[in-house]
Amino acid sequence: MGIATNLTKRAQRDYELVLLAREKGDQKAYSDLLETYREPVYYMLLKMTRSTVDADDLTIEAFGKAFRSLNDYSPEYAFSTWLFRIATNNCIDFIRKQKGYTVSMDDNYEDEDGYVSSTVKNIASESKSPEEELMSEQQKTWTHLIVSKLKPHYRVLVEMRYFEEKSYEEIAETLNIPLGSVKAKLFRARALLLDIIKENPHTR
Repeated sequence: MGIATNLTKRAQRDYELVLLAREKGDQKAYSDLLETYREPVYYMLLKMTRSTVDADDLTIEAFGKAFRSLNDYSPEYAFSTWLFRIATNNCIDFIRKQKGYTVSMDDNYEDEDGYVSSTVKNIASESKSPEEELMSEQQKTWTHLIVSKLKPHYRVLVEMRYFEEKSYEEIAETLNIPLGSVKAKLFRARALLLDIIKENPHTR
Protein backbone atom coordinates (compact mmCIF):
# COMPACT_ATOMS: atom_id res chain seq x y z
CA MET A 1 0.00 0.00 0.00
CA GLY A 2 1.47 3.34 -1.02
CA ILE A 3 1.68 6.50 0.98
CA ALA A 4 -1.32 8.80 0.60
CA THR A 5 -0.39 12.02 -1.16
CA ASN A 6 -3.10 14.05 0.59
CA LEU A 7 -1.24 13.85 3.91
CA THR A 8 1.28 16.29 5.33
CA LYS A 9 4.91 15.22 5.58
CA ARG A 10 4.49 14.41 9.26
CA ALA A 11 1.29 12.45 8.61
CA GLN A 12 2.97 10.49 5.82
CA ARG A 13 5.73 9.54 8.23
CA ASP A 14 3.10 8.38 10.72
CA TYR A 15 1.37 6.32 8.04
CA GLU A 16 4.63 4.60 7.21
CA LEU A 17 4.93 3.68 10.88
CA VAL A 18 1.35 2.39 10.92
CA LEU A 19 2.10 0.14 7.94
CA LEU A 20 5.24 -1.21 9.60
CA ALA A 21 3.33 -1.82 12.84
CA ARG A 22 0.26 -3.55 11.47
CA GLU A 23 1.84 -5.46 8.56
CA LYS A 24 5.19 -6.44 10.12
CA GLY A 25 4.55 -6.09 13.83
CA ASP A 26 7.46 -3.66 14.04
CA GLN A 27 7.81 -2.82 17.74
CA LYS A 28 9.90 0.27 17.05
CA ALA A 29 7.08 1.64 14.89
CA TYR A 30 4.63 1.19 17.77
CA SER A 31 7.13 2.82 20.10
CA ASP A 32 7.66 5.81 17.80
CA LEU A 33 3.91 6.42 17.49
CA LEU A 34 3.49 6.12 21.24
CA GLU A 35 6.33 8.48 22.07
CA THR A 36 5.21 11.03 19.45
CA TYR A 37 1.62 11.33 20.67
CA ARG A 38 1.72 10.24 24.30
CA GLU A 39 2.06 13.76 25.70
CA PRO A 40 -0.36 15.51 23.28
CA VAL A 41 -3.04 12.90 24.01
CA TYR A 42 -2.39 13.09 27.75
CA TYR A 43 -2.66 16.88 27.89
CA MET A 44 -5.81 16.86 25.78
CA LEU A 45 -7.38 14.37 28.17
CA LEU A 46 -6.12 16.29 31.19
CA LYS A 47 -7.88 19.39 29.89
CA MET A 48 -11.09 17.40 29.45
CA THR A 49 -11.05 15.56 32.78
CA ARG A 50 -9.03 17.97 34.95
CA SER A 51 -7.59 14.91 36.68
CA THR A 52 -4.03 13.66 36.23
CA VAL A 53 -5.03 10.16 37.33
CA ASP A 54 -7.95 9.94 34.89
CA ALA A 55 -5.86 11.45 32.09
CA ASP A 56 -3.15 8.83 32.70
CA ASP A 57 -5.65 5.99 32.63
CA LEU A 58 -7.48 7.27 29.56
CA THR A 59 -4.19 7.75 27.71
CA ILE A 60 -3.40 4.08 28.25
CA GLU A 61 -6.89 3.12 27.05
CA ALA A 62 -6.68 5.34 23.96
CA PHE A 63 -3.40 3.85 22.76
CA GLY A 64 -4.60 0.36 23.57
CA LYS A 65 -7.73 0.84 21.46
CA ALA A 66 -5.82 2.50 18.63
CA PHE A 67 -3.09 -0.13 18.44
CA ARG A 68 -5.64 -2.95 18.45
CA SER A 69 -7.60 -1.26 15.68
CA LEU A 70 -4.79 -0.30 13.28
CA ASN A 71 -6.35 -2.47 10.59
CA ASP A 72 -9.32 -0.10 10.62
CA TYR A 73 -7.15 2.98 10.02
CA SER A 74 -6.98 4.42 6.51
CA PRO A 75 -5.00 7.45 5.32
CA GLU A 76 -8.15 9.40 4.54
CA TYR A 77 -7.21 11.30 7.69
CA ALA A 78 -3.90 11.76 9.47
CA PHE A 79 -3.10 9.16 12.13
CA SER A 80 -3.12 11.95 14.72
CA THR A 81 -6.67 12.86 13.70
CA TRP A 82 -7.78 9.26 14.07
CA LEU A 83 -6.00 8.83 17.39
CA PHE A 84 -7.39 12.09 18.83
CA ARG A 85 -10.89 11.00 17.84
CA ILE A 86 -10.48 7.65 19.59
CA ALA A 87 -9.13 9.37 22.70
CA THR A 88 -11.88 12.01 22.70
CA ASN A 89 -14.73 9.54 22.22
CA ASN A 90 -13.35 7.23 24.90
CA CYS A 91 -13.03 10.16 27.29
CA ILE A 92 -16.60 11.28 26.62
CA ASP A 93 -17.82 7.74 27.34
CA PHE A 94 -15.87 7.85 30.60
CA ILE A 95 -17.34 11.24 31.54
CA ARG A 96 -20.87 9.98 30.89
CA LYS A 97 -20.38 7.35 33.55
CA GLN A 98 -19.12 9.76 36.21
CA LYS A 99 -21.89 11.19 38.36
CA GLY A 100 -21.52 14.91 38.78
CA TYR A 101 -18.55 14.98 36.39
CA THR A 102 -18.39 17.96 34.05
CA VAL A 103 -16.36 19.00 31.06
CA SER A 104 -16.09 22.36 29.40
CA MET A 105 -18.30 22.55 26.35
CA ASP A 106 -16.19 25.32 24.85
CA ASP A 107 -12.90 23.42 24.73
CA ASN A 108 -11.55 22.42 21.34
CA TYR A 109 -8.53 20.22 20.75
CA GLU A 110 -6.65 20.63 17.50
CA ASP A 111 -3.89 18.40 16.18
CA GLU A 112 -1.10 19.64 13.94
CA ASP A 113 -3.00 18.65 10.80
CA GLY A 114 -5.98 20.78 11.69
CA TYR A 115 -8.33 18.21 13.15
CA VAL A 116 -10.56 19.87 15.73
CA SER A 117 -12.31 17.75 18.30
CA SER A 118 -14.91 19.38 20.51
CA THR A 119 -16.82 17.82 23.34
CA VAL A 120 -20.41 17.05 22.52
CA LYS A 121 -23.21 19.24 23.85
CA ASN A 122 -25.10 16.36 25.39
CA ILE A 123 -23.12 13.93 27.52
CA ALA A 124 -26.05 12.38 29.33
CA SER A 125 -25.98 8.62 29.77
CA GLU A 126 -27.28 6.64 26.83
CA SER A 127 -28.23 2.97 26.57
CA LYS A 128 -25.62 0.83 24.87
CA SER A 129 -26.45 -1.32 21.90
CA PRO A 130 -25.70 -5.07 22.05
CA GLU A 131 -22.64 -4.43 19.87
CA GLU A 132 -21.38 -1.76 22.28
CA GLU A 133 -21.96 -4.05 25.25
CA LEU A 134 -19.93 -6.77 23.54
CA MET A 135 -17.11 -4.33 22.79
CA SER A 136 -17.18 -3.24 26.43
CA GLU A 137 -16.80 -6.85 27.60
CA GLN A 138 -13.97 -7.43 25.11
CA GLN A 139 -12.25 -4.30 26.42
CA LYS A 140 -12.52 -5.57 30.00
CA THR A 141 -11.09 -8.94 29.01
CA TRP A 142 -8.20 -7.32 27.16
CA THR A 143 -7.50 -4.98 30.09
CA HIS A 144 -7.33 -7.89 32.53
CA LEU A 145 -4.93 -9.72 30.21
CA ILE A 146 -2.63 -6.71 30.00
CA VAL A 147 -2.71 -6.12 33.75
CA SER A 148 -1.92 -9.81 34.37
CA LYS A 149 1.47 -9.20 32.74
CA LEU A 150 2.51 -6.86 35.54
CA LYS A 151 4.61 -8.09 38.47
CA PRO A 152 2.41 -9.11 41.42
CA HIS A 153 3.20 -6.08 43.62
CA TYR A 154 2.10 -3.75 40.80
CA ARG A 155 -0.80 -5.92 39.67
CA VAL A 156 -2.51 -5.93 43.06
CA LEU A 157 -2.37 -2.14 43.22
CA VAL A 158 -3.81 -1.73 39.72
CA GLU A 159 -6.57 -4.24 40.40
CA MET A 160 -7.55 -2.54 43.64
CA ARG A 161 -7.47 0.93 42.14
CA TYR A 162 -9.12 0.35 38.75
CA PHE A 163 -11.09 -2.90 39.03
CA GLU A 164 -12.26 -2.56 42.64
CA GLU A 165 -12.28 1.28 42.41
CA LYS A 166 -10.67 1.76 45.81
CA SER A 167 -9.22 5.13 46.81
CA TYR A 168 -5.51 5.63 47.42
CA GLU A 169 -6.25 5.85 51.14
CA GLU A 170 -8.21 2.59 51.13
CA ILE A 171 -5.40 0.81 49.29
CA ALA A 172 -2.81 2.13 51.72
CA GLU A 173 -4.88 1.00 54.69
CA THR A 174 -5.66 -2.44 53.23
CA LEU A 175 -2.05 -3.18 52.28
CA ASN A 176 -0.61 -1.39 55.31
CA ILE A 177 1.81 0.70 53.26
CA PRO A 178 2.41 4.48 53.17
CA LEU A 179 0.07 6.56 51.02
CA GLY A 180 3.04 8.01 49.16
CA SER A 181 4.21 4.53 48.22
CA VAL A 182 0.78 3.69 46.80
CA LYS A 183 0.82 6.78 44.59
CA ALA A 184 4.43 6.23 43.47
CA LYS A 185 3.89 2.56 42.65
CA LEU A 186 0.68 3.26 40.74
CA PHE A 187 2.47 5.96 38.74
CA ARG A 188 5.14 3.40 37.84
CA ALA A 189 2.51 0.75 37.09
CA ARG A 190 0.78 3.04 34.58
CA ALA A 191 4.08 3.59 32.79
CA LEU A 192 4.66 -0.16 32.67
CA LEU A 193 1.16 -0.71 31.28
CA LEU A 194 1.93 1.64 28.41
CA ASP A 195 5.11 -0.31 27.68
CA ILE A 196 3.14 -3.57 27.71
CA ILE A 197 0.57 -2.12 25.29
CA LYS A 198 3.38 -1.04 23.00
CA GLU A 199 4.97 -4.49 23.07
CA ASN A 200 1.71 -6.46 22.90
CA PRO A 201 -0.64 -4.34 20.76
CA HIS A 202 -2.72 -7.27 19.56
CA THR A 203 -3.25 -8.96 22.91
CA ARG A 204 -6.92 -9.69 23.41
